[in-house]
Amino acid sequence: MSRLRSSRASKSGASRSTATPRQRGVLVQAAKSDIYVALLGIALAAILIAIVLMVIILARYDWQVSVASAFPTSQPGVVAHQLASMVQAPLRLIS
Repeated sequence: MSRLRSSRASKSGASRSTATPRQRGVLVQAAKSDIYVALLGIALAAILIAIVLMVIILARYDWQVSVASAFPTSQPGVVAHQLASMVQAPLRLIS
């Protein structure tokens, strides 16, 4: 009986070394991209472009977000005159 065991062991050992190794795990198919994935990519690109443009605009104003930074003059009368002319210009076109 010991001979049978040794012969079985040698045969099974030989068959293991000549066989191709199997991959372990479960085979799962990758999800296919559809139009909604493409739209998510477009939305992400639009958000990133908007962030870059906002950084460029804020850099022009030295990162100041107050309303006074929009008008570089320090005289309130000049700012009021600029605002009044901005409002009156479209009114002239209408009438």
